[in-house]
Amino acid sequence: QVQLVESGGGLVQAGGSLRLSCAASGRTLSSYTMGWFRQAPGKEREFVAAIGWSGSSLDSADSVKGRFSISRDNAKNTVYLQMNSLKPEDTAVYYCAAGTGLWIGVRTVRQYDYWGQGTQVTVSS
Repeated sequence: QVQLVESGGGLVQAGGSLRLSCAASGRTLSSYTMGWFRQAPGKEREFVAAIGWSGSSLDSADSVKGRFSISRDNAKNTVYLQMNSLKPEDTAVYYCAAGTGLWIGVRTVRQYDYWGQGTQVTVSS
């Protein structure tokens, strides 16, 4: 079992930055693909970014390319999402997830076995 806990969310003005962290316990994250997803009220959970177990494979949604970056520190069992140039449309609950499936499926919710409880990000205009 892997327990994931997100932190770092909050209220920020448009154009600002936040860094989300996802700390794991129970097992080392070094063998998992890690993803960040978000869900706004009334909308489906959507893919934000993913990183492979070694950190060499990266993917991100077009809506956040050039603004968000995902990274991981396997020694600290933690994954990060650096969010810059935030927009009001980035407002959502952000979730981290861990999975062991093929890289081709990293953008799909079903690919992931473990999920955190989420952290709220609110961007004011």
